[in-house]
Amino acid sequence: MSSDLDRLSAGALGWLVRNLDHFDPYSASARPLEHGKAKAALELALLCHCWARLGDEDDARLGKATAVVRTVWQHPDFPRLITGSPRYAAQYALVYAALAPDGIDDTQCRAGLARLTDDDLSPRGKSPYQRLEFRYYADKAGVRHTIEPYEELAGQNVLVTLAAAAPGTDRPDQADQPAPDGTPPDSTAPDDAPPVTIAEAYGITHSAFYFSDFGRTGPALSDDAVAGATELVRRTLEYCVRHDWWDLVAELVMTQACLGADPLRTPLGVAAVECLARAQRPDGAIPGRSASTRATAAEPAGAFFEKAYHTTLVTALMSLAVSSARAS
Repeated sequence: MSSDLDRLSAGALGWLVRNLDHFDPYSASARPLEHGKAKAALELALLCHCWARLGDEDDARLGKATAVVRTVWQHPDFPRLITGSPRYAAQYALVYAALAPDGIDDTQCRAGLARLTDDDLSPRGKSPYQRLEFRYYADKAGVRHTIEPYEELAGQNVLVTLAAAAPGTDRPDQADQPAPDGTPPDSTAPDDAPPVTIAEAYGITHSAFYFSDFGRTGPALSDDAVAGATELVRRTLEYCVRHDWWDLVAELVMTQACLGADPLRTPLGVAAVECLARAQRPDGAIPGRSASTRATAAEPAGAFFEKAYHTTLVTALMSLAVSSARAS
């Protein structure tokens, strides 16, 4: 199964590197979706940041991807692009600074941080999930803030609160995480209802990423909290594999690794990798967030990229994280 994971990783990383021009908002291939193109560039920067820690720093593919990030980060218009949406302006300014490649002129990053207000860097008006996300990137960017310590955030987070909530009860924390473009089907039988909502599922996965620094450290949760989160993730992953929700399958397998498990030592983890391997095209792309929203080869290159890049990137990141954890 490790060889299957290696093939999945090689295909996904290969496709991403061959399509780097689509991540650059200023390339001829860029589509006129400003917020989306900023998000794609930020996600590429996150992949490079984690890839340098989890993989081979001398990998030529990583060098090519990082070169694109360096170019975009120093483009004079990029700060305007990342703050173009008021809803995401403060968050993206933090991510922009936190994921800046080493050795670039960081004048624009520092200028963006200087425009953040006390409210931007406080718990005020933010859900527990949002406070975790802001703290993670603020810490990585070296920005002072007043958000609670991770230990306090853990007790309020969906990883803990959802695991503690009995099925069918009101859940105390709905993560403020947007649903994917392709939402899961609504017509599920009562005995096949998803364990959590889409927003909650993404809150679970991203919270595990932040608590563990994308698998670099332990998850900063108590043993009981890890046990509860592990069971919640298992049930959610089982459902997502059954319904071919590829994006969440990749994120949940990575979440298992972030919680300290080896997904490939379980039948469910093996089934999850096989689910993604079946979805992967010969060119390496995972063609959408789910089987029901997959892109087709007939779509224009830009439209195909918009549907495929996120799940392909998450699959690559998951493969790197799981392989790194197994090697350590």
